[in-house]
Amino acid sequence: MKFAVKAWSNGKGRAGVVHCPQPIETPALLLTTRKGLPVFIPPDHLHSNLLHVSPLHFLEGISLKAISNIGGLHPLLGLRDHILVAVPRDSIISIPDHDSTNRIGASFETPCGRMLIKPAEYMEMISSMRPNLWVTLADEVPAWASEKRNKVSVERTLRWLDECITSSSTDGAVFGSIVGGSRVEERRRCAQEVARRNVEGFWIGGFGLGESMEERNPLLSAVTDSLPEEKPRLVSGLGLPEEVLQGVAAGVDLFDSTYIYHLTLGGFALTFELERTDTQITKYQPKSNSGSDGTKINLKATMYRKDISPIVDNCKCYTCQNHTKAYINHLLNVHEMLAHILLEIHNTHHFLGFFRSIREAIQEGKFEQFQQKFIGSRHEHLFSATLSV
Repeated sequence: MKFAVKAWSNGKGRAGVVHCPQPIETPALLLTTRKGLPVFIPPDHLHSNLLHVSPLHFLEGISLKAISNIGGLHPLLGLRDHILVAVPRDSIISIPDHDSTNRIGASFETPCGRMLIKPAEYMEMISSMRPNLWVTLADEVPAWASEKRNKVSVERTLRWLDECITSSSTDGAVFGSIVGGSRVEERRRCAQEVARRNVEGFWIGGFGLGESMEERNPLLSAVTDSLPEEKPRLVSGLGLPEEVLQGVAAGVDLFDSTYIYHLTLGGFALTFELERTDTQITKYQPKSNSGSDGTKINLKATMYRKDISPIVDNCKCYTCQNHTKAYINHLLNVHEMLAHILLEIHNTHHFLGFFRSIREAIQEGKFEQFQQKFIGSRHEHLFSATLSV
């Protein structure tokens, strides 16, 4: 794996390229999968070959030996040209359980119950699955964890990092895990220690576990300021557009998020403006009673029953080119799975467009203005909605 920074914003934000071996422009989004494949849409509608995979999803069903004999996840899933990034945690079915994690291994809540994953077991999964990039095992703790528990989590994560690196027998690039909860000094200590290890990149964990956006800024800065500029940074737990902008401003390159999945499951469609140099996608103006928050609309709402317009005018995704809000509203209300397929196609296309806009803004030296405009428009919309109540 190779990484190069191509442009900087006026602050810490940066645009670059990860070669693994296909080039991926950053900042970039890892698309959520379940057992290696998108939850609702077929791979030919992905419009991205960068996928998040949780090794824990494969603990039931096909054995690790069978996966290894097939040649790993790429041939098993039929995604030979995709970049698979293995991260144990997700926000769907592999949730960290800090209360049950101990010195032996990390605990996760899964549909199969609580599972304790030891470093040796985790490395057996990685060796069998052969992802392009993989994250070392970590002891993540929520924002309310005590100072003593934070220190323990950092010590365990560093010890597991060394064990994972020592026992690694795969060609995939390793990303060292950085934790520390809500303690700035522990975040900084962990980042400095991981930066001394022989890793190709860094995974910033422990976010999206109870901290506020205001608390997050110094924590992110403590980490990114301690890391070398020539290696990429991946973060989990930052999903909302505002959170993505916050991460980019701090110098994060890759984002592992289940935002699209949760939106789609709830019947929501992204509609916020995409600031771009071309005019393929334009602003959607929601009606006053649409229930929109300025970023998305709820297509389950009755008002869309007879709306024959696309989700977003001039959007080039398959859904907007072929279907209307009224049709998706009907599919949602009769509980037809096609509704979620069409919604995920649009939401994926739109959110990838958001990341493309971020890259363009950095390359043009306008990221700070882009961020301020986006946040400002959100606040203006929410203020107007409050006044109309």
